[in-house]
Amino acid sequence: MDKNVEVFKALSDKNRLLIIDMLSCGELCNCDIMEQLNLTQPTISHHMKILQHSGLINSRKEGKWIYYSINKKAFDNLCYFIKTLSSYKEDCICKNVMQKKCNREE
Repeated sequence: MDKNVEVFKALSDKNRLLIIDMLSCGELCNCDIMEQLNLTQPTISHHMKILQHSGLINSRKEGKWIYYSINKKAFDNLCYFIKTLSSYKEDCICKNVMQKKCNREE
Protein backbone atom coordinates (compact mmCIF):
# COMPACT_ATOMS: atom_id res chain seq x y z
CA MET A 1 0.00 0.00 0.00
CA ASP A 2 2.85 2.43 0.84
CA LYS A 3 4.34 2.16 -2.65
CA ASN A 4 0.97 3.06 -4.17
CA VAL A 5 0.73 6.12 -1.93
CA GLU A 6 4.10 7.20 -3.32
CA VAL A 7 2.85 6.65 -6.88
CA PHE A 8 -0.27 8.75 -6.27
CA LYS A 9 1.85 11.53 -4.77
CA ALA A 10 4.01 11.46 -7.89
CA LEU A 11 0.90 11.70 -10.05
CA SER A 12 -0.53 14.61 -8.05
CA ASP A 13 1.41 17.27 -9.96
CA LYS A 14 0.24 18.72 -13.29
CA ASN A 15 3.76 18.92 -14.75
CA ARG A 16 4.47 15.28 -13.87
CA LEU A 17 1.20 14.25 -15.54
CA LEU A 18 2.23 16.23 -18.62
CA ILE A 19 5.63 14.51 -18.61
CA ILE A 20 3.98 11.09 -18.46
CA ASP A 21 1.65 12.10 -21.28
CA MET A 22 4.66 13.13 -23.36
CA LEU A 23 6.44 9.85 -22.60
CA SER A 24 3.37 7.89 -23.73
CA CYS A 25 4.54 8.67 -27.28
CA GLY A 26 7.95 7.09 -26.63
CA GLU A 27 11.36 7.71 -25.12
CA LEU A 28 12.46 11.34 -24.76
CA CYS A 29 15.55 13.11 -23.51
CA ASN A 30 15.31 15.65 -20.73
CA CYS A 31 16.03 18.50 -23.19
CA ASP A 32 12.90 17.58 -25.22
CA ILE A 33 10.76 17.62 -22.09
CA MET A 34 12.30 20.85 -20.86
CA GLU A 35 11.67 22.58 -24.21
CA GLN A 36 8.08 21.37 -24.57
CA LEU A 37 7.02 22.30 -21.02
CA ASN A 38 9.09 25.50 -20.88
CA LEU A 39 10.58 24.52 -17.52
CA THR A 40 14.11 24.97 -16.21
CA GLN A 41 16.62 22.12 -15.99
CA PRO A 42 16.48 22.01 -12.16
CA THR A 43 12.66 21.84 -12.25
CA ILE A 44 12.68 19.01 -14.81
CA SER A 45 15.30 17.16 -12.75
CA HIS A 46 13.14 17.50 -9.64
CA HIS A 47 10.07 16.08 -11.39
CA MET A 48 12.03 13.26 -13.03
CA LYS A 49 13.58 12.27 -9.71
CA ILE A 50 10.12 11.96 -8.15
CA LEU A 51 8.77 9.97 -11.11
CA GLN A 52 11.80 7.66 -11.08
CA HIS A 53 11.64 7.16 -7.31
CA SER A 54 7.98 6.16 -7.60
CA GLY A 55 8.95 3.64 -10.30
CA LEU A 56 6.71 5.18 -12.96
CA ILE A 57 9.51 5.98 -15.40
CA ASN A 58 12.81 4.47 -16.47
CA SER A 59 15.95 6.34 -17.41
CA ARG A 60 19.10 5.58 -19.32
CA LYS A 61 22.16 7.70 -19.90
CA GLU A 62 23.72 8.03 -23.34
CA GLY A 63 26.72 10.34 -23.37
CA LYS A 64 25.69 13.53 -21.64
CA TRP A 65 21.97 12.99 -22.26
CA ILE A 66 19.45 11.16 -20.11
CA TYR A 67 16.55 9.46 -21.87
CA TYR A 68 13.29 8.68 -20.12
CA SER A 69 10.54 6.20 -20.85
CA ILE A 70 7.39 4.93 -19.16
CA ASN A 71 7.67 1.86 -16.96
CA LYS A 72 4.73 -0.08 -18.42
CA LYS A 73 4.82 -2.67 -15.64
CA ALA A 74 4.41 0.04 -12.99
CA PHE A 75 1.34 1.39 -14.81
CA ASP A 76 -0.09 -2.13 -15.17
CA ASN A 77 0.40 -2.62 -11.42
CA LEU A 78 -1.26 0.72 -10.72
CA CYS A 79 -4.28 -0.21 -12.84
CA TYR A 80 -4.55 -3.54 -11.04
CA PHE A 81 -4.30 -1.80 -7.65
CA ILE A 82 -7.10 0.65 -8.53
CA LYS A 83 -9.32 -2.16 -9.81
CA THR A 84 -8.68 -4.24 -6.67
CA LEU A 85 -9.14 -1.25 -4.37
CA SER A 86 -12.50 -0.41 -5.91
CA SER A 87 -13.83 -4.00 -6.04
CA TYR A 88 -15.51 -6.21 -3.47
CA LYS A 89 -13.10 -8.40 -1.50
CA GLU A 90 -13.78 -11.09 1.08
CA ASP A 91 -11.10 -9.66 3.37
CA CYS A 92 -12.10 -6.02 2.89
CA ILE A 93 -11.33 -3.60 5.70
CA CYS A 94 -15.00 -2.57 5.73
CA LYS A 95 -15.94 -5.91 7.27
CA ASN A 96 -14.03 -4.93 10.42
CA VAL A 97 -15.79 -1.58 10.50
CA MET A 98 -19.22 -3.13 10.01
CA GLN A 99 -18.51 -5.78 12.67
CA LYS A 100 -17.54 -3.12 15.22
CA LYS A 101 -20.59 -1.05 14.32
CA CYS A 102 -22.90 -4.06 14.77
CA ASN A 103 -21.32 -4.89 18.14
CA ARG A 104 -21.93 -1.34 19.38
CA GLU A 105 -25.59 -1.50 18.37
CA GLU A 106 -26.22 -4.67 20.41
